Amino acid sequence: MLIDKFIYGVIFGVLAQVITFLQLQGQMKYDLLKNNMWLTLLMGIPISFLFMMSVKNFVLSYGGQIWPSRLIGFGIGVIIFTLMSEIMFKEPITLKTATCLLLGFAIILIQLFWKN
Repeated sequence: MLIDKFIYGVIFGVLAQVITFLQLQGQMKYDLLKNNMWLTLLMGIPISFLFMMSVKNFVLSYGGQIWPSRLIGFGIGVIIFTLMSEIMFKEPITLKTATCLLLGFAIILIQLFWKN
């Protein structure tokens, strides 16, 4: 595995997930996003770019395999959604949410350390 590509994949993936959270859930908290549909829609352009760069770097880091990028991206998404919903909306981390968060971390760790 190419560690530098993996790190870039994580950075791009985290940024994409944070902006996606703001795009989709931000309208529940911020009038700017609630009242400006076109602004919210245009956020999809940098989001798409960030996701594409994340996947590209994960695939390169895993020698062309595409499944690790999907699974790591999913894990990152679960983690970011949990953190953002707790930070922005004060939604508590229940036992069910904590279990899902743990599974998200487990998916990432499996992809990192389970060698074929």
